[in-house]
Amino acid sequence: MKETPERVIKWFRSASQKLAPAVAGSLSLRKSPCIRKNCPVCARDGGHASYALYGRLNGKRFSIYVPNELAPEISEAIENGQRLQDLLNEAAVRYTKALKESRNRKRKT
Repeated sequence: MKETPERVIKWFRSASQKLAPAVAGSLSLRKSPCIRKNCPVCARDGGHASYALYGRLNGKRFSIYVPNELAPEISEAIENGQRLQDLLNEAAVRYTKALKESRNRKRKT
């Protein structure tokens, strides 16, 4: 059975709902010194480790602090965002082919 634009839309809605939450960006573990003089952690490890989410919003770069306990959830949401991007690429091909096929069927009738 040939794919129709409506079937592709239904497929995309169903597949994309399974990927929530999805975010774009990257999660980085960074080390930075604190403001305390003679901090033993800074002296031993070169700074305090913390996560940051980096991305773009309205054409501008941003970074936002991510608490350690939330890093796994953010990491999973980033992976979902990458899967969603792959899904969008697949949808582009399938939807375009379905539209072209639909147009061709209409011309034949």
